[in-house]
Amino acid sequence: MIYVNESNKEFHLENKGASYILNVMKNGQLGHLYYGKKIKHRDSFSHFFYQPEVGVGIIAHHEDDPGFSLEYFKQEYPSYGTTDFRKPAFEIEDIDGSRVSDFKYKSHKVYKGKNKLSGLPSTYVNSEDEAETLEIILEDEILETRVYLSYTVYNNRDIMTRNTKFENFGNKTLKLNRAMSLSLDLPDYNYEMIHLSGAWARERFVKNRKLEIGSQYIDSTRGASSAHQNPFVILKRPETTENMGEAMGFALVYSGNFLAHIEVDHFDSTRVTMGINPFDFSWNLKAGEEFQTPEVVMVYTDKGLNSMSQSFHNIFRERLVRGEWQYKERPILVNNWEATYFDFNEEKILEMASKAKDLGFELFVLDDGWFGKRNDDKTSLGDWFPNLEKLPNGIKGLGEKIVENGMKFGLWFEPEMISKESEIYTKHPEWLIGVKNRKLSLGRNQYILDLSKKEVRNYIIDILSERFSEAPISYVKWDMNRNMTEITYRDLPHKYILGLYEVLETITQKYPHILFESCASGGGRFDAGMLHYMPQVWTSDNTDAVVRLSIQHGTSYAYPLISMGAHVSDIPNHQTARKTSLELRNRVAYFGNFGYELNVLEFDSEVEKQVVEYLKFYKENRKLIQFGDFYRIDNPFYGNTATWIVVNKEKTEALVGHFQILAQPNPGYNNKIILKGLDPEKKYKVNEKYEAYGDELMNMGIVFSQPDRYFSKNSETQDFKSRLFKITEVR
Repeated sequence: MIYVNESNKEFHLENKGASYILNVMKNGQLGHLYYGKKIKHRDSFSHFFYQPEVGVGIIAHHEDDPGFSLEYFKQEYPSYGTTDFRKPAFEIEDIDGSRVSDFKYKSHKVYKGKNKLSGLPSTYVNSEDEAETLEIILEDEILETRVYLSYTVYNNRDIMTRNTKFENFGNKTLKLNRAMSLSLDLPDYNYEMIHLSGAWARERFVKNRKLEIGSQYIDSTRGASSAHQNPFVILKRPETTENMGEAMGFALVYSGNFLAHIEVDHFDSTRVTMGINPFDFSWNLKAGEEFQTPEVVMVYTDKGLNSMSQSFHNIFRERLVRGEWQYKERPILVNNWEATYFDFNEEKILEMASKAKDLGFELFVLDDGWFGKRNDDKTSLGDWFPNLEKLPNGIKGLGEKIVENGMKFGLWFEPEMISKESEIYTKHPEWLIGVKNRKLSLGRNQYILDLSKKEVRNYIIDILSERFSEAPISYVKWDMNRNMTEITYRDLPHKYILGLYEVLETITQKYPHILFESCASGGGRFDAGMLHYMPQVWTSDNTDAVVRLSIQHGTSYAYPLISMGAHVSDIPNHQTARKTSLELRNRVAYFGNFGYELNVLEFDSEVEKQVVEYLKFYKENRKLIQFGDFYRIDNPFYGNTATWIVVNKEKTEALVGHFQILAQPNPGYNNKIILKGLDPEKKYKVNEKYEAYGDELMNMGIVFSQPDRYFSKNSETQDFKSRLFKITEVR
């Protein structure tokens, strides 16, 4: 998995499908030689080292070697200010203001397994034989600082991970102004960049752009990974499709301000850097201290985007998510928010929970409004004790009654926030993030607690522990409804995230039976860092089934279905005012962690019968959906349909969802679905109606008849239609 050519200091990392090769250059710094399709190891890769022919007189070069310039070499972890004019991987400021460094190879070691990162989430191994790690130590004697570059190669996966650690072994304080987790130099720029962008209610829309000379980047400066850009980026060849061609994916395991920067230089080479955003970042690296960067998970494939996505799905599901809920089927929940908002009492909640139990729901979630004096969004955040006017028996009494009736009980919290109209603000106004003597900006009528302060973290842990210990809570929706403003110090955003991770680590380990779901005004913090603590995320506040086709499709480029909260809500939809059928809303929500946000007390007898059947179907197929391999077939960003298929690992069953957005006249031969992921040798039954071999279904496909699909016999619209196909092996 990891080869070392000791004589010429070359390192060859090899996983299931890729090779990654680096070397020590003659100036002692690290160079990069190759990242791509797996190649055979050999005693020397020196012929991979390429030096362009340029006029020596016009480039900056080393004083004692006119032919050696970092400007045109591929490097592994490039520094600032010494003949390379591209963006560096790091920048260290000395006490005299100098930012020039010279980190040279000092030593390396290779060991089995993978170490944890201090204070940060990361992927892991269950046994040492799963992976192998290379650690290279670089040292700058003048700065008295070491850089530790760690590379982990997973056996039998298309996965490599990278992270960087800085150690100040001197006697002075240094300033770390830039500390990226990854830098990768590629020899050409014939790539398209795919990223997941959007905003509240339209998170993770797929954007595709061709690389050009200069810089292109995505980032967040909001104190969270954000709904606007996701800390995930793909480079693919222009000819690459879902099922064939080269693609590289990079996912940052981090929940705060990030930067994914891609620079194409005048030699047509591409540099990818990814890590903590240098904007609003500066870290005092004191004598004897270390600084650890977040982890980047890397995938290379020559089998197309779907293969890349499945590699991310598997590693996130199997070696990022932890704990009791990692392999447990997730319960079907009903949430009261869109049914009641703040207007509820114990009697109403118990009535809803009882009806939900009769219909087949497994978990009742009480959302915002149960605590303090919370009758609107202007008060009580931070006062995490029950409103006894609404709930005279408290959370304990309510939860016990719901559990006694045969359902699990869940609760909404927003622990990182505070309202000025609250008891905790009266006691501790200094706990807010803000600048003294300046006005504070509002977001959703609330402020942010400063999680960089130990006393704030302790308060959150203690008050949540009181609620979790007294009541039979088995699910928590952890919300975060505003971004960071009035930042006092440049290191605050990162210290905040470290504080958040400390709280999450403590709480999730203390209460392993609780299923935690992350939420940030919907999908505003849907990232790999949060998945380490909370195995599912509320994908978006937008529950409109048509928009959800795009949101869930885009999210699947990096994240597995089991991580996506997907609910059925009322019509007209509360975000788009669109009216869609109950059938469509259920079928879209099937492809995720299924739940409802409807008022179950308003169902008539016909709707009740339908809901019972929808829930029954999901329970029968839950394991397949949550743990199967997911394939994207039709892309809603580029056409009128979305088609998805989930196939179990044994390829004995599959579920196909086909969604038509708008009705189309006279479609020609487009009335079929070409399936993916089946076994070509197996015979399958389609919806218990007919039989076909896997090769037929994956080449000829499932064909619809035009009248059945396109010609309405009544006045009902033919827009927003769906089909569902259950595929089972004939034994």
